[in-house]
Amino acid sequence: HRSGIRSSKVERAHSAMMNADMDAVEAENQVELEEKTRLINQVLELQHTLEDLSARVDAVKEENLKLKSENQVLGQYIENLMSASSVFQTTDTKSKRK
Repeated sequence: HRSGIRSSKVERAHSAMMNADMDAVEAENQVELEEKTRLINQVLELQHTLEDLSARVDAVKEENLKLKSENQVLGQYIENLMSASSVFQTTDTKSKRK
């Protein structure tokens, strides 16, 4: 009878240790899952930030091209005005000095 009680106590102790081990593994798995979830969310946030920055760069490039084109048109316009005006006509300064 005593050996039955002893084996029952051993089984309960063994079962308790197994449950504790399982709880520890479950807790570790939960921590890993939370860490993975946090990292996934961080990656997604960084992807969205990158997409936003990429779109902004594209918009700035487009605006830059537009402004360059406008500057060329304005530069040509100013050049035409200057060549049409007698005030801006080039003069031969060497001949005037002599």
